[in-house]
Amino acid sequence: ADSPLRRVLYNALGRLPHRRLRTAAEDARAVDQALEAMALDTLATRPVPHLSGGEKARARLARALAVEAPVLLADEPVASLDPFHQLRVMELLRQRCDAGHAIVLVLHDLTLASRFCDRILLLHHGKTVACGSAREVLTPAKLQAVYGVQVIRGEHHSQPFIVPWRCQQAAAESTLTPSTHT
Repeated sequence: ADSPLRRVLYNALGRLPHRRLRTAAEDARAVDQALEAMALDTLATRPVPHLSGGEKARARLARALAVEAPVLLADEPVASLDPFHQLRVMELLRQRCDAGHAIVLVLHDLTLASRFCDRILLLHHGKTVACGSAREVLTPAKLQAVYGVQVIRGEHHSQPFIVPWRCQQAAAESTLTPSTHT
């Protein structure tokens, strides 16, 4: 069935690379799977301008998924999503990676990066600081040097997590400024 959101995925690059290479049924299958993967299948009849910011972000990711490319490049794919949808998207991308797809993400969320990414490239002013596993790259010293934050690292069910805890400047001020109590 045709709908505003489905038309966007068909026409706005989602299936454009496959024109004349695939059948309409294959296009429909890819679009329907992408909509379902992003939990947008129930919203497919809504016009795109009536979607929320998070729904639009999920629609953009669905468009990228509908391409069915072997490599997916995504810049902050969870930035405007609520926690449920952030985890849902990261779990989906992890599953695709486990199924043999290559996925390259730009993420500033250290917790999601530490939990879901196999390899991490930490940059500072466009230069490589470290590249490797989350344990190797996302160390307190490196994160303090790059982001100016102190972090708390931990593990839950054998999965690492990182919580940015305090700005380096705030930490320095709290140790230098005497506290007064009234």
